[in-house]
Amino acid sequence: MPTYGDQRNVAIGLLGGSFNPAHPGHLQLARYALRHLKLDQVWLMVSPGNPLKARAGMAPFVDRLASARMIADGRRIIATDIESRLHRRYTVETVALLRQRFPRARFVWLMGADGLASFTRWRRWRKLAHLVPIVVVPRPGSNVPALTGKAAHVLGHFRQPACRAPILKFYKGNAWTFLPAPQNGISATALRDLGQYPAAASS
Repeated sequence: MPTYGDQRNVAIGLLGGSFNPAHPGHLQLARYALRHLKLDQVWLMVSPGNPLKARAGMAPFVDRLASARMIADGRRIIATDIESRLHRRYTVETVALLRQRFPRARFVWLMGADGLASFTRWRRWRKLAHLVPIVVVPRPGSNVPALTGKAAHVLGHFRQPACRAPILKFYKGNAWTFLPAPQNGISATALRDLGQYPAAASS
């Protein structure tokens, strides 16, 4: 997608992360979001450098982007380096720019329960929740901490029932839901430890 945006009128799920490496859990979430949220695309938005993660053990950006492209299909699931091209490392800044440059697109932020559990560590997390609707999916061991944590409490009045998840893309922000989904405990850390990487996605 062009760095300076365009006028596409589509619903897009944003799945950000280090993708160190990308793995079947990312693909499972992307496919689930496409189907259950009735999205047109999911962007695997590879971070040039997650401020909350140590640099030790972090593969070069080009390798992480390549691993995301292996699980993408290039049509509805798209691996992108747009965050690097925007020269942004913080999600709140990236989302604000995407909304400016793709003014007709309807964005939804996708994340696992582990992301919600640590959400208060993100830069200007309240502002991010104001900018884009958020869909949270379960992650083994993270669901209770996520739903009883500070972010869920502070944003509690914005929570929507899971049955409304398909219409969250029409919100500008100030809306989130916890969407029941198959739980995948696979982690990039485990894959690195085992020396395993995901096979390319089937078309």
